[in-house]
Amino acid sequence: MTSSADVAGSAGLTRPRDVTLRADLTGVGVFAGEGQRARVPTGARVPDFFIVGHAKSGTTALYEMLRRHPQIFMPDLKEPRFLAEDLRALVSHSPNGKQPQTLEAYLALFADARPDQRAGEASPSYLRSRTAAGAIAELQPQARIIAILREPASFLRSLHMQLRQDGVETHAQLRDALAAEPIVRDGRRIYRYTDYLHYVEQLRRYEALFGREQMLVLIYDDFRTDNQATVRRVLRFLDVDDTVAIGPVDANPTVRMRSMWLDRVVRDLYAGRGGAAKAVRALRGVVPERARKAVLPAVRRRVVYGKPQPADERLMSELRDRFKDEVVALGQYTDRDLVTEWGYGPRS
Repeated sequence: MTSSADVAGSAGLTRPRDVTLRADLTGVGVFAGEGQRARVPTGARVPDFFIVGHAKSGTTALYEMLRRHPQIFMPDLKEPRFLAEDLRALVSHSPNGKQPQTLEAYLALFADARPDQRAGEASPSYLRSRTAAGAIAELQPQARIIAILREPASFLRSLHMQLRQDGVETHAQLRDALAAEPIVRDGRRIYRYTDYLHYVEQLRRYEALFGREQMLVLIYDDFRTDNQATVRRVLRFLDVDDTVAIGPVDANPTVRMRSMWLDRVVRDLYAGRGGAAKAVRALRGVVPERARKAVLPAVRRRVVYGKPQPADERLMSELRDRFKDEVVALGQYTDRDLVTEWGYGPRS
């Protein structure tokens, strides 16, 4: 497993000194021209492992837990997304707008990793991306890949609520959102919900480049029901001390968006836009920035968000019928009876 320019003590971690990254795999704005190659500077730190997805499947919680381990370094930015060039349209509309746009900026995320630490990142879009696997292989051929997969019907329901929360999805009901895909922005197709659900195809894309021995495929249910055992399994896969106690994290919970209009009102108030702009600007003069930054999430939690409504069981049943073949294939790939575990019995 590669990690640093020099042998790193008892961990025995090493990294190649001369790694190249192809322009056509990492996107616009990184290189001077099409087809040119950029060299990772000698001594620059590159990631050792990647949590590649999926979204709404525990990736944020796993990221938060792993970064508490003393032998693991993960940057404050949870989703760099830099190596998913084909999904760059999504990056440009990222809520935090902090995604690195150049190779130099991307590598800078890992500059503070110690030689005795595993460095990693978590970008759930990498599993859905058709180019990220190749880009990762170019950057770090010995990378270890972690994927977390979730039962398709509950995944789609949770993803829909997240996209509503992010202001991307305009349809309040999942059935309507699925019927209206793909989502198009600025004349470009951004994605479809079902783009996520080619589980085995996505895994084989990584297997072809890294082999099964460099991959760890987790099932979301295991992460939820036996969190500690699953995390220890990840730690062993990364060759770090699996006896370190790391408390569970409930990150990025699924919530229901009560009203997108109300959410826009709250955001406008916070930003000082609209009719209340003058009052908000005056408030900014007397309230510290840190306190103001804490206000928006708190207001949104209390006013804009609510508990998820009960699932539409008829739709859930229809989705289980629709995606049963994918579940069968994933069960064969992982050598477990996911049809039974996930309730994908005989077709209705």
